[in-house]
Amino acid sequence: MNLILTRFLTFLLLLLGSSAATWAQTGTIKGTVKDATTQEPIIGASVGVPGTSIGAATDLDGNFTLNKVPVATYSLVINSVSYSTKTIPGLQVESGKVVVVNTQLNSSSAALGEVVVTAQRRTNTEVAVISEVRNAQLVAVGVSSEQIVKSQDRDAAQIARRVPGVSIQDNRFVLVRGLVQRYNAVMLNDVLTPSSEVDTRAFAFDMIPSSVIDRMMIFKSGSAELPGDFAGGVIKVYTKRAPEENFTSFGVQGGYRNGTTFKDVQKYEGGKYDWLGFDSGKRTIPDNWPGKIDRSLPLTLQAAYGRQLPNNWAVRSAKAAPDLRLSFSLGRRFELGEKQVGTLTSLNYGNYNVATTPNLTFYALGADRSATNAEYKDQAYNNEVRLGVVQNFWLRLNSRSTLEFKNLFNQLGAAETVVREGQDKVATNDVRSYSERFESRSIYSGQLIGNHELANDKTTINWVGGFAYTHRTEPDWRRVRYLRPLGGLESDGSPASYGVATGPQPVLTEASRYFSKLNERVESAALNVVHQFTTDSTNKEGGIKLKAGLYAERKDRDFSARWFGYTNVGNTGATGSGTRLQPVDQVFSNQNLTGQNGGFALQEGTDPNDVYDANNTLAAGYASLTLPLGKFTGVAGFRGEYNDQVVNNQFRGGGTVRGGQRLFSPLPSLNLSYNLTDKMLVRAAYASTINRPEFRELSTFRFYDFNLNADVQGNASLKTAKVQNLDLRWEMYPSTGEQITLGGFYKHFNDPIETFMNSSVGGANVLGYSSVNTQSATSYGVEAEVRKSLAGISASRWLERLSFVGNFSYIYSRVQLGDYLMIPDASGQVKSTYVGDTQIQRRPLQGQSPYLINLGAYYNDDERGTQLSVLYNVVGPRIFAVGNVDNPTLFEVPRNVLDLVLTKRLTKHWELRAAWQDIFNQPVQLVQDLDRNGKYSSNDGAYRSFRRGSSTTLGLNFNW
Repeated sequence: MNLILTRFLTFLLLLLGSSAATWAQTGTIKGTVKDATTQEPIIGASVGVPGTSIGAATDLDGNFTLNKVPVATYSLVINSVSYSTKTIPGLQVESGKVVVVNTQLNSSSAALGEVVVTAQRRTNTEVAVISEVRNAQLVAVGVSSEQIVKSQDRDAAQIARRVPGVSIQDNRFVLVRGLVQRYNAVMLNDVLTPSSEVDTRAFAFDMIPSSVIDRMMIFKSGSAELPGDFAGGVIKVYTKRAPEENFTSFGVQGGYRNGTTFKDVQKYEGGKYDWLGFDSGKRTIPDNWPGKIDRSLPLTLQAAYGRQLPNNWAVRSAKAAPDLRLSFSLGRRFELGEKQVGTLTSLNYGNYNVATTPNLTFYALGADRSATNAEYKDQAYNNEVRLGVVQNFWLRLNSRSTLEFKNLFNQLGAAETVVREGQDKVATNDVRSYSERFESRSIYSGQLIGNHELANDKTTINWVGGFAYTHRTEPDWRRVRYLRPLGGLESDGSPASYGVATGPQPVLTEASRYFSKLNERVESAALNVVHQFTTDSTNKEGGIKLKAGLYAERKDRDFSARWFGYTNVGNTGATGSGTRLQPVDQVFSNQNLTGQNGGFALQEGTDPNDVYDANNTLAAGYASLTLPLGKFTGVAGFRGEYNDQVVNNQFRGGGTVRGGQRLFSPLPSLNLSYNLTDKMLVRAAYASTINRPEFRELSTFRFYDFNLNADVQGNASLKTAKVQNLDLRWEMYPSTGEQITLGGFYKHFNDPIETFMNSSVGGANVLGYSSVNTQSATSYGVEAEVRKSLAGISASRWLERLSFVGNFSYIYSRVQLGDYLMIPDASGQVKSTYVGDTQIQRRPLQGQSPYLINLGAYYNDDERGTQLSVLYNVVGPRIFAVGNVDNPTLFEVPRNVLDLVLTKRLTKHWELRAAWQDIFNQPVQLVQDLDRNGKYSSNDGAYRSFRRGSSTTLGLNFNW
């Protein structure tokens, strides 16, 4: 750690020193442009120096800044649509000084009807995002691509943790206001995205690289035009569209992770396409295998099937390579006849390595929680590959109509090797286990978007057609467990040999090979119409406005899993053939897979419960009316959603079950705002929303999680939760790019869905998780956000380049559990179970953080081309899984995360980027509530704990 710190600080000092040495002889021209008659700021006026490329456009407050202007005397030309052009001569620019120009423009006498404006609105700047938040009639927050560049976040998940009231779980799932990911609705370019996960209703935000994001908006209050299935927030991610000018860029970045890079790690031999995130096919089930291998077949024949699978169990030691990240982007804008066309192409590749040493502890059941049943230590290595492609097309048909075709494809591959050693004290065994896993996730999302403005200048029409596809496979997940007597010794005093844990029947958790496949298709269509009845100069959004629209979506999923377990034939132990004592790379070799005495057979253990199919049909319509009355604006809306959800599955052991329900949900909303001044307003909002169960939560399919040593099972009886939401927020916008907000919220849930620890499924050392509807819950809290620049506060040029972003959320929640819960048993059959004497009746809502803090300090020196960012984030303790008397609740422990990011422009085209992330490298911990006080405390015992390692990155970007 000290070596890394020394190298990084030395590198930082060298960069800052070199920037000081290369200070060019330049100055700055800045000022404000206003309307000469109304004294209102003119937005988007062009300000430039004739004969040069120096220029800028005025922002929302009419301000402009021209940086790095060479020392000389200049004229300044200012023009804007409907205004007379103005030239200001004789401006003397001196080295290191600022020339201030505050001026006014007179209205032009030219007829406006002859002016056709076809400029593309910028949406990806910090100013543009703040403007969108300010003018929205909802409680909203946002992050621009401008901020993303400053933070060097690599994907949408890391970006989201900078947002007020937002936290991240498992480095990829977004939690809004401390509510778990199931309470969020995620939209990509205004179309709902499919879930990327098998086990939860969630979208993995790490699948969207930051380089393709135009902006991210998070709406925390409901409205008629937003989907009704949310309680935390609606997260809208917009990918970039047509560029403002032609560009090409290429970037390469290397990374060093403490505890991983250049260290010895344990890994298995993968496929030849693993480096692209795809399986080569070597892990798949052979094509000549039947759909089901009957266990009544002769063992010799079942063993013959097993010999067709490769003996790829060997685990070897290797040096972990540095992380690698490559990016290429190409933007072009041109004319096709009289039409304007734009294209954006982006390719991203990342190869990341993480080695950890998790500790896993299981405590004794019952009243005495001081003793442990089992303790394990893992050596885990994960190689993750990300391949991303964005191809967007933009076409301006005329001054009133545009078409966009946006395409996003992401491929993620993760190869994981875990070697586990420890003690099972209940069974009095030493344990050595292996898990060799590869997961491949492919996601495509495409939208065809049309925007049209009618000739009456009052009506706009937007339509979207979308298609999304998700494909996820886990081919040949190999798991095996070796055992020996606890502290066992041979006759010569040497440690006893481990033997493979196999029996006469296949067991998924012992020695098995698991294959799963998921496909999900989503077709959607949306139509939105906005009609402006009147105009009102006191309201920036216009006068009386009617919004109406339709949304339709069809989602289909099919999931299947097959698994096969090795079984012993006759005596394979030390007193027999001894084959079970062989190392992992030999024990299941072809010579041992005989199906005869002293050998092994491979038998299928797949249950009808391991397959399910599902579909969901959603039809929605909405209407809202915006009514401005002076400084007051009210928006009343109604949304109706008809949803038909079906999940077809079977109980474990047999018997058909169908989950889901058909439901119409009326969802009224009301949003009010009052402009206290031109820069200050107050918002109040009410919305009725819902939360539907996800396909996987309704399926009775049971999945074994090796890392947590836990079973995960669905619940076919789950029903839709209903949520009432109230918001109140004060907002102030002191100047361009600055924002101060303070707000509060209240939510009431009926039948909230929570992850529940089910002792009837797990054994002594295996936890079981399922989903249940609890009776009710409330959640309320306060949020504060500040975005402040020090420009203009001090004469110091160093201080005026500083800006700060900070946000804080405090949340309090309570669940009313109820005396009875509908809980599935080991087969998946649901029974009404009395929990009044085994559960804490009132506790926080599962997955909710009581507080969230994000802080950022930014130093931006445009003249030297230097940007420095310091970012801090912490999330309060939250319930990972709701426990019971025997297995108390699991809490996720807070982590303080500090990042340091530096960007330095070397030349006109070359840029250097460096970052030191997760500097504190605090452990990722799950702890169990051993003192049963219903909250995280120092007396709680660690269930799982590990450190990811801090990382340093260094990269070069070339732009031309």
